Amino acid sequence: MPRPVVVILIHWNQSRPCLETIEVFRSQPEVVRFIVVDNGSRVEELSALKADLPDDVELIEVGRNSGFGPGANRGWERWLSDDDGPEWSVIAPHDAHPGEGTLAKMLDAAEGRHVGLMSADVGDGFTPEVQPYLGTIDAPATVAEGFEKADYPHGTLLMAHRDCLNEIGLFDERYFAYCEEADLGLRAQAAGWEVGLIRGARVYNQHVNTPAPIVDYLKERNTLLLLADHFGPKQVAFRALVAVWQLVAGALRPASRAEYWSGPARVYALRDAALRRWGPPPDKVFALKK
Repeated sequence: MPRPVVVILIHWNQSRPCLETIEVFRSQPEVVRFIVVDNGSRVEELSALKADLPDDVELIEVGRNSGFGPGANRGWERWLSDDDGPEWSVIAPHDAHPGEGTLAKMLDAAEGRHVGLMSADVGDGFTPEVQPYLGTIDAPATVAEGFEKADYPHGTLLMAHRDCLNEIGLFDERYFAYCEEADLGLRAQAAGWEVGLIRGARVYNQHVNTPAPIVDYLKERNTLLLLADHFGPKQVAFRALVAVWQLVAGALRPASRAEYWSGPARVYALRDAALRRWGPPPDKVFALKK
């Protein structure tokens, strides 16, 4: 008998992909309920979503772009408010498609283990890891199938157990987006829960619609927040020096730049981390060109 799962999708300005994702998830027998969190979409996109949203899908309107973590929290709060609801929930963006049998494979892998958080396999051959002096890194995979220990679950398809979230809390909303999964994973492990990635339980999502300066800003700023929260000032200082070195190297040698490199965004990130300004990126970052 399928084990029940609630699916929570975070939607922003992509009504058609969101509706398609709902139908893809319907092919997973474990899904018993859908919650869509709209993160302040444009009027036309929200109207299009409402017009075609199936009657059995609950819609939560945040009213603004609150970020991935805060949006996910609104969905989790709704799920957790029902004490008799399913033990497991899935968090995913509006365009993440699970492969055949993905949820069943994940639940099978967690059977008999004290798993609090786990993610599906994006197929890149890497395992999410947190390095105390660098932050989140992609470590080589160590297993070909089933449960693989990870420091955190990625947000492409994240499955959470209600007892774990009730114990450790939800996403830290200071992050807005990026690194919030790492913070949650480290908190879960500190509380004694297992965190992992399930090899062979595939999810497909190849789109990053966020502009490069915003991605670069959030990754740089939030990495320093993550290290400050979980490691210490020595690690933060080292990572800040690395960020400055990368900034100078990228300015002098464009070929060395990472995929989402933005010099001005990195300057703002270092400034705001030093001033402990968290939450949404400032308007100046949104205004930057790639």
